[in-house]
Amino acid sequence: MHRRTVLRTALVPKGRSLLVRPVPCPQNRRKLHLAPPFLLDDYIPRYHLLSSIDASKKRSAAYAHLRNCNLCPRLCGVNRYEKTGTCLIGAETVKVNVIAPHFGEEPCIQGHNGSGSVFFSGCNLRCVFCQNHDIAHQRNGQDLTPEELGEWYIKLQNVGNVHNINLITPEHVVPQVVLSILHARELGLNVPIIYNTSAFDSLASIELLDGLVDIYLPDFKVWKETTSRRLLKADNYVEAAMESVKAMHAQVGDLCFTPDGIAKKGLLVRHLVMPGYESEGEEIMRWIASNVSRDVFVNIMEQYHPDAHVGKPKHPRRSVITSPSEGTPAEETVRYEEINRHVTQEEISTVRQAAEKAGLWRFCDPPKHDGFNI
Repeated sequence: MHRRTVLRTALVPKGRSLLVRPVPCPQNRRKLHLAPPFLLDDYIPRYHLLSSIDASKKRSAAYAHLRNCNLCPRLCGVNRYEKTGTCLIGAETVKVNVIAPHFGEEPCIQGHNGSGSVFFSGCNLRCVFCQNHDIAHQRNGQDLTPEELGEWYIKLQNVGNVHNINLITPEHVVPQVVLSILHARELGLNVPIIYNTSAFDSLASIELLDGLVDIYLPDFKVWKETTSRRLLKADNYVEAAMESVKAMHAQVGDLCFTPDGIAKKGLLVRHLVMPGYESEGEEIMRWIASNVSRDVFVNIMEQYHPDAHVGKPKHPRRSVITSPSEGTPAEETVRYEEINRHVTQEEISTVRQAAEKAGLWRFCDPPKHDGFNI
């Protein structure tokens, strides 16, 4: 069997000839395809690096935020012990829909054992196309105190053997999340914390999470304020998303992995490509490359489908809208007709090409080798 050889050299004393000895190299030797700047030999979750004094300060700050809520850009300012704001969630408990190992995330997040996902009910946005509208809009689920929530983290770790704790749609319950992480730390939690968000966060909220979250996973949804008002029902989404994503990156940097291919710390930005709105995705990619880092790990998602309010029958009175793809008036027969279809491969490719042209290069693609794409 033919075998490749490599040349191995050794230092020899002056005056002697240099010995060059061929060494057999197995043909089936694996190429690791590793990116050294983003590899970690080992990792200790950030919440274990907090001193007891800093942990006490976090607890006090969490209670203070609940008494004058400024956790998202809506800035309701309510005392959540007495009444609720836009999210309709109070102070003493959180409403949770599902707690389980989850295998629907990025490969570097879910790994082989799954991501320990906690789906919170309620939301501070009202996305008309919400893919989890039965959870976010209808507030189904069970009420848990922060202590009970922390105990569930331990169950996910010890029984589910998950790679991380993945907090999904937690923007409106950040104080309770902070208290739950600190409680779980005392119980022996030792896996990274993922903050899986719509990016509609306030800077005060991101500051409160500093030192507790290992991976920020924001979904930067749209670029234009007119689009955010129509589809997300939020006036200042774009500005808030830009501020929060930069603050997240300042805390944890670019996404890093241990040699097993599992992400441990850093920023991973998602963008769900919307039908007819690919130009906004292009702007988001250019902004990330220019204002955050060209080394940001990006997932350009293609799984949009009409859901929630999209495609539902309208009231008898029909309205006229502007089609984002054509820029011409179009008569709407169902609600949000311009996004009442699946996204095309051409639209996805347009966003991807814009990202590459801007200098982004770390994408959530199927790996071209055995293992995860890191």
